[in-house]
Amino acid sequence: MSAVEVSGVSVALDDGSGVIVDDVSFRLDTGQVMGLVGESGSGKSTLALSLFGFTKRGAKITGGSVTVGGVDLLALSPNELRQARRELIGFVPQDPATALNPAMAIGTQLVEGMPGTRAENMPRIRQILQTVELASDDAFLRRHPRQLSGGQQQRVAIAMAVAKGPKLIIFDEPTTALDVSTQARVLEMVARLCEENGVAAVVVSHDLAVVATVADFAMVMYGGQVVEAGTRDEVLLAAAHPYSLALLSSVPSTRERLRLIPIPGQAPAVVARRPGCVFAERCAFVEDRCRDEVPTLVSTRTGSRARCHRVDHVRENKVSVVKEPGLCADTGDADDTGDAKVLSVRRLNASYDRTQVLFDVSLDIARGECLAVVGESGSGKTTMSRCLIGLHEDQTGEYRLDARPLPSLLRKRDKKTKRELQYVFQNPYGSLNPRDTVAGGVAVPLRHFYGERGKAAREKVRQALDRVEIPWQLADRYPAELSGGQRQRVAIARALVCNPTLLICDEVTSGLDVSVQASVIELLRTLQADGLSMLFVTHNLAVVRSIADSVVVLSRGRVVESGTADSVLAAPTHPYTQGLLADTLEVTSEKSAL
Repeated sequence: MSAVEVSGVSVALDDGSGVIVDDVSFRLDTGQVMGLVGESGSGKSTLALSLFGFTKRGAKITGGSVTVGGVDLLALSPNELRQARRELIGFVPQDPATALNPAMAIGTQLVEGMPGTRAENMPRIRQILQTVELASDDAFLRRHPRQLSGGQQQRVAIAMAVAKGPKLIIFDEPTTALDVSTQARVLEMVARLCEENGVAAVVVSHDLAVVATVADFAMVMYGGQVVEAGTRDEVLLAAAHPYSLALLSSVPSTRERLRLIPIPGQAPAVVARRPGCVFAERCAFVEDRCRDEVPTLVSTRTGSRARCHRVDHVRENKVSVVKEPGLCADTGDADDTGDAKVLSVRRLNASYDRTQVLFDVSLDIARGECLAVVGESGSGKTTMSRCLIGLHEDQTGEYRLDARPLPSLLRKRDKKTKRELQYVFQNPYGSLNPRDTVAGGVAVPLRHFYGERGKAAREKVRQALDRVEIPWQLADRYPAELSGGQRQRVAIARALVCNPTLLICDEVTSGLDVSVQASVIELLRTLQADGLSMLFVTHNLAVVRSIADSVVVLSRGRVVESGTADSVLAAPTHPYTQGLLADTLEVTSEKSAL
């Protein structure tokens, strides 16, 4: 018997007006990993939650079975289901900071869900902590989540899931906010833990390189349906469905500068199922039959199964939707623009209390230039960007904006300067007002900087949301009703309505689907052509290769390497930069090549 067997699982809205997950089946043996990929709204997270008999408010599981360790979870009573979840399933959330209790010590949280006494469980806890490369002494166990880095919090969440010895672990975007080095270590742990402990796993991710690295099998979802499924190599290296090909065409690479190809249109909303293929409206290979007849999963020549009427034709002509190198021209060398530097920074130093975290950082950004700042968590990237926007108090240095002196603190800057420098935060959960609608939040800068209200402001809000591919139907929803990727796009739209001179982007693509990431990168590139300058803080070196003109590499608060994007990424000279590139994942045939 398989460790996990899923058959015909379907999830719909309570009122029956829409299908979220439609008839999904798969099986996994012990130690095997399934990767679920697809855009936001494709149904992958809803499917993952349904695997332990849970749905969000307003939805219900309408059919199917989920058998884990020989137990059909969907056939259990509520009390039996709670006990089965405790014993059989582990869950690692996307944001461990919100999943860990800030008031409880790490040691208490690790043993909380385990049977037996603390003394009985502590040897197992210490062993698991060592396995995930964390300290296992009493001092560490007494720490609280706020005293850990993001990578440490994620590893604690993984340890909590593994410690009780489940049959299945579900990872929901486990590496989204991690830097490349931490991500590589975490994924290596995931693969090793599953193999050594005989645990099956489902990894939900928008990052195809993550799935290529850790998964044995891949399943591509769109509109609540599985559109392609097979082994990792069958799906990611020999894709047969137009949607799978389109996702792969959106993936950037550190190896060469590419024009990323976003998927035209938008993913379908949760509505009553329409006739025909769910991907027909966005497909490059659509024909009349596709709009009238629902395709079934059929076997392909490479061994995968694809839900497409034209599988053979798609495979023979897939070059028409695959990205090509050399089409993404550089936006230009900053030294050849002839313009004064938009931003000049000299001898920036910053501290927290008595601990200095930035040391004599200097940089220049020209009009229309994108300067990428890269480095691991703790390297000083976010502190530097917060200094530039004026939100960090303990700093010294000299700033000039368009050749005029720029006060270091935000409260000392005039309204015009504040409008010209806009900041997009890494975490849209905290930067958007939870009590304001999407349209209301984007309209706030229009009222503040331009005094615009009413129909004129609403039309500009509509245009800004359209540019970041947020459907107007979502304008009157609240941030809590959006996915993480949708919230990030709303935050970008709010900055763009200000018509800034310099946009400071702090990990703005880390939570986005590859297609939306591609569209945002292409959007930012077109804005560069119009004169917008950017400081682009990121841990994704593949994104840097796609958008940046120049790069600054930070390590422990110091600039260790800088230069053009092509020179730094193609021939790095500093060992730290070389290590970052070695840890950056690519979609290759090498599983867990870390």
